[in-house]
Amino acid sequence: MLDWLNLAILAEEFYTVDANVSLTMLSTVLGLAPLVVGGKPEQHQRFLPPFLAAKGAPLAAFRFDRNPAAAPTSDLYRQEKASRTTARRFGDSWVISGRKQWISAATGWNGQGADLLTVVCRTDANVEPSRGISIIAVPRPDSGLIFEHAFDMLGHRAHLTPRFRLDAVQVPAGNLLGEEGGGLQLAAESFAGSGALVGIFGVALMRAAFQFALSFAKSEKRGGIQQIIQHQAVGYALADAKTTIEAARVLSWHACRALDTAAPGALELAIHAKVFGSEAAVRVITNLMQVVGVESYGHELPLAGLLQDAVALPLFAGGNIGVRRRQLHALMLDPAYDDLATLDGVCLAETAFSNGE
Repeated sequence: MLDWLNLAILAEEFYTVDANVSLTMLSTVLGLAPLVVGGKPEQHQRFLPPFLAAKGAPLAAFRFDRNPAAAPTSDLYRQEKASRTTARRFGDSWVISGRKQWISAATGWNGQGADLLTVVCRTDANVEPSRGISIIAVPRPDSGLIFEHAFDMLGHRAHLTPRFRLDAVQVPAGNLLGEEGGGLQLAAESFAGSGALVGIFGVALMRAAFQFALSFAKSEKRGGIQQIIQHQAVGYALADAKTTIEAARVLSWHACRALDTAAPGALELAIHAKVFGSEAAVRVITNLMQVVGVESYGHELPLAGLLQDAVALPLFAGGNIGVRRRQLHALMLDPAYDDLATLDGVCLAETAFSNGE
């Protein structure tokens, strides 16, 4: 089991300092999630040791479907266009072909591919996606992984999310993770924790922006006779920013604790953490730029770069409109939906945490 709470604490410290290297490293958590959640003990023994070793920096990538020919959202949740990457069974092997894009860490540190790929594939085109999609573990192939394009992104400028294709990449049949045809459910379970982490990414960027703006306000007079923090408008803006940071952090931590204890409402809490933390980051950093003034629009100060990184958060790891709010909508449409399940989840998680479980 992943320890989401401790990972969130670690992620905030790393992401506050450098979002690019941090995102590359932390993407490995998502890359390994289908293996950790759905893999057999034998598969854990085969694939996990390099990631647990004291030396080296292996990367894993989760290749869910963002096909260049598909709609501008995650295909994974579009039943009519679900996975265009195919895996065909030939004897004791799967042969995988298809294009992917916007996949963090997919090309590894050197452009030769991540050390381990967990690939969402259509393994049976004759049945509906809920029964015809699987996830297969693919160690870095010697051939067949073809880099096609590097996107010129607004933010996360040192983090590569390329377009590439798998051209008849062959892996053993025993690399299938979970049950054949169970890929959609396994992908959903793997994505649950990523929402809480993206909420923490938002906290980290807001924290970096707040720390700079607070220091600026305490040291700059901007032509006046006292530091600008003495003005109510500035003080109130800083106070509002700090309130939002604390709220986003606590919500994300609660989601992580609920995930760690498999508490009721854990998925909903993780989605709320993702939506709130990511959108708050864009809003709060923009407001803090107004505290600093027009100089914040240039890259001589850090706020413009932080805003560029923050803009990505509502869009990736399941876009807030195309995926995450759709998930919340589906939860609420369920006749058995309990709006207080998230409260029960938090209480159970707090009890487990207090007992050291």
